[in-house]
Amino acid sequence: MNITIIFLEDSMLISKVEYKSWREIQDEYEGYKASLGPWDADDVVEYLEDEYTDLNPEAKIQVENLLSASEKTRRLTFNA
Repeated sequence: MNITIIFLEDSMLISKVEYKSWREIQDEYEGYKASLGPWDADDVVEYLEDEYTDLNPEAKIQVENLLSASEKTRRLTFNA
């Protein structure tokens, strides 16, 4: 399953939704800044681990939680 990373003005999301383009994401989220993907889960984890070391819980757990959940999108959480 592919995942898209969505950057908003005030947060970051990971999503299982299969968007056709970044414009579709922009239309859905106010405060949209950018997005990456869709990528497979391993690539998302690798990117997040390299770029965001302050994720809590760690990137792999947050991605696994999204994949096993019924919800399509989750907000990434960081250390306070």
